[in-house]
Amino acid sequence: MKCRSSPAFEVPMNKLVLWSLPALALAACAEHGTPVDETPAVAGAPITVAAARPYSLFESGQVRPLALSPDGSMLFAVNTPDNRLEIFKVRRGTLEHRGSVSVGMEPVAVAARSDDEVWVVNHLSDSVSVVDVSRPRKPRVVRTLLVGDEPRDIVFAGAGKSRAFITTAHRGQNSPVDPALTTPGVGRADVWVFSAASPSPAPLNIITLFSDTPRALAATPDGSRVYAAAFHSGNRTTVIETNVVNLGLGLPPPTTNAAGVPQPSAPLIVKFNGTHWVDELNRSWDDKVNLSLPDKDVFVIDALADPPAPVEGPGGVFRGVGTVLYNMAVNPVSGRVYVANTEAFNENRFEGPGVFAGHTVRGRFNHNNITVLDPATGGVAPRHLNKHIDYNTCCAPVPNAENRKSLALPTGMAVSSNGKKLYVAALGSDKIGVFNTAALEADTFVPRLARQIPVSGGGPTGVVLDEARGQLYALTRFDNSISIIDVGDKAEIAHVPMYSPEPESVVRGRRFLYDASFTSSHGDSACASCHVFGDLDSLAWDLGDPDAVNTPMPGPFALDPAIFGAPREFAALKGPMTTQSLRGLANHGPMHWRGDRTGGNDAPSAQPDSGTFDEDAAFKKFSVAFVGLLGRDAPIPAADMQAFTDFTMQMMYPPNPIRQLDNSLTADQAAGKAFFTLPASEGGACASCHVLDPTANAEHGVAFPGFFGTDGRYTFDFIFQSFKVAQLRNVYQKVGMFGMVQNPRFNDRNFEFQGDQIRGFGFGHDGTMDTIFRFHDQNGFNEAPGIAGFPPGAAGDVLRAQVTDFLHAFDSNLAPIVGQQATLAGAGDAAAELRVDLLIARADAGECDLVAKVRRHGNEEGFLYQQGAGTFLRDRAASAAIGAAALRAIAAPGKALTFTCAPPGSGVRMALDRDSDGALDGDEADAGTDPADPASVP
Repeated sequence: MKCRSSPAFEVPMNKLVLWSLPALALAACAEHGTPVDETPAVAGAPITVAAARPYSLFESGQVRPLALSPDGSMLFAVNTPDNRLEIFKVRRGTLEHRGSVSVGMEPVAVAARSDDEVWVVNHLSDSVSVVDVSRPRKPRVVRTLLVGDEPRDIVFAGAGKSRAFITTAHRGQNSPVDPALTTPGVGRADVWVFSAASPSPAPLNIITLFSDTPRALAATPDGSRVYAAAFHSGNRTTVIETNVVNLGLGLPPPTTNAAGVPQPSAPLIVKFNGTHWVDELNRSWDDKVNLSLPDKDVFVIDALADPPAPVEGPGGVFRGVGTVLYNMAVNPVSGRVYVANTEAFNENRFEGPGVFAGHTVRGRFNHNNITVLDPATGGVAPRHLNKHIDYNTCCAPVPNAENRKSLALPTGMAVSSNGKKLYVAALGSDKIGVFNTAALEADTFVPRLARQIPVSGGGPTGVVLDEARGQLYALTRFDNSISIIDVGDKAEIAHVPMYSPEPESVVRGRRFLYDASFTSSHGDSACASCHVFGDLDSLAWDLGDPDAVNTPMPGPFALDPAIFGAPREFAALKGPMTTQSLRGLANHGPMHWRGDRTGGNDAPSAQPDSGTFDEDAAFKKFSVAFVGLLGRDAPIPAADMQAFTDFTMQMMYPPNPIRQLDNSLTADQAAGKAFFTLPASEGGACASCHVLDPTANAEHGVAFPGFFGTDGRYTFDFIFQSFKVAQLRNVYQKVGMFGMVQNPRFNDRNFEFQGDQIRGFGFGHDGTMDTIFRFHDQNGFNEAPGIAGFPPGAAGDVLRAQVTDFLHAFDSNLAPIVGQQATLAGAGDAAAELRVDLLIARADAGECDLVAKVRRHGNEEGFLYQQGAGTFLRDRAASAAIGAAALRAIAAPGKALTFTCAPPGSGVRMALDRDSDGALDGDEADAGTDPADPASVP
């Protein structure tokens, strides 16, 4: 069986020939391309290399994409898709582009330490680029700091703002901290603190906070306090397993669909109301929950302490701030903190019209808030931005009067120096909301169009206020540009584009993930409300539709439910299911946990081996969600749905942050993999369903080859429903829920109360399993030989622990080395030299395209490593390749040389030909043409 990906990616299938050619042909084939000619470069001979996809889409969420220099003369902007920092001279009504410099992959935040130095946070590279901007036309990276996984934000604080604070996940190959993935009660949010003036790569402290992955930071004007916010902070909801529900109070009605057909038993989502765990009928389930969720959302850090540390005791933590926290800003006068967030209502059930059940979440499953925190009193005051919405009505055609006034997905914020105005970037509304802070805090504001500023381009993610010129700058993610807004007139006066290498299919389709004004009737919700930046929200939702009918499950089956007397069908009600990522859908068959988004039932053939493995057809089945969930009056037009599909099919998972950078496995991980991949005939059966084949379909030119836990077939879960076999690339993201009550489905052990945890949802389709170990401790896996063949006793427990370790380090489309960096700035840095050795070794293994950048002779020079040759191509056609040792020798104080492992296929673009116009960057610099303009060639 071969899965197919049907979107038409804009990637021609040809080779790329470099050296003295008048033009370069960009290429793309399978994701893991291999060189077709490793001949070292010599003068007079062309170099031929193979390229895979020239652009990889990660859809990293920007956090702080803009910053003004302290003197207000320069604006710094992260160019996320192009892996660069852009520098602009600020003028009244315009921005003059002054310089550009390569940083790490997926930059999402920038902060100016001084007029001469800025720091850039690189989300995919797990690094921070320190950039000298004293000569804006010739910026240069001087240091690269390695940090934990997926850093997101940065602020300067402490005495004289001499310390840099950076948020990261509590994991990652660059972190010395043990992630303790199997230990209950461990915080998963880290804040790294560096001395900004010190050249030391070692942090002053790594502060671990009791929350899930962190995102935003904010600092008081005097630098004495830093506020750090959880990203997926949760909302005190958790889930009770099916058997426990049945042995307890049972599910609230209905238990049939509108046609009277009995529906499967299911788990139940409950919420802690401050006293009890209750369901939608306000019934208490206290004795069925074996954990507590303190819901710690925003933490206060003493930035002056040595080393900086969290504030303990009263005033150190704010709780109940929101469910997904996007950003923060401090009022410079009152000291109050504004938190841009959404609040989810996943304790409510069902999508669809709600006729039979009498209730539905259609059009009302979340609020967009600014929550006001008062450090003086500890007060937490959520302010609903869309008070004008009548949630008792639904589904008016868009646009409509109510829709036009809504603000969705609040992200970046800026506060005026007098503390009276707050500007909020609404990513999902293409607008900047303007609030009187006194009215916001008192909750007396009235949503009005007159207090909203439309921005062209769409998708504003960050704002910076330039009071000296009466201007506001907003980065618009949809078109990778910067809007200039006159704050007095409340109008956009200019729109300045930045170069982007994204294919048109990405640019065209991105809007439909975020644009609440177009995709929802009320204008307050979008797909990204739950699929946050195309990923997940760390919650479960019960989104069955009681007014729907059961439909056939087309198969094929890895484990046929008919063997167990179960129907081959999708029930109208399905119970809670955790939000799935929109990443990595290509080449993985039907979608949703159950695979009920499938083309397998489509006429005329309805053949599993055709439509079931058509991801294009499967994703377009989500069009019903615009009506049944977002409350739109009709699905979006077919052409728009196709554009959304083409965009989504290109989103990728990042490299696994648990696996070692050399792509090797620890002894326990290797033992776990060996058992996982055993055939059923030898006592194992994990991989007979959860197929792991990183090269699957590469021979067919599939844009995203490989099966990573699933090949698209269906299976039976031994309980009540049938499901698609799940992919396993993001298991490590789901750690943090520990605690289950006694259940006959599992071995009778480890059912004690586990105390405070950071997550209410764990593993499995419903999130009921607190650990992977527990998942493999259920009855179906406890036979030897049996379904999975775990032997009894201690030997089985050892294997379960080893399989857990392997699944945390499970393969992904990209090797762990992708994105990683090293900077050489002269002799003496042994650690950096060893790291460059590692990058070269992984490039030789075909896991990445190794790129090097240095600023010399006034220009940024690029180099691309030739796999196996030990040499680097230059960005000038007439220049011979340079050996690795000779290239390293270039590095010196003032000539820092930065190496980056790019995704296979991206190296030519990132190292040699930025705009893919066939003219190398160095040649364009010599000729005075623009390397960032395909229309500008020598």
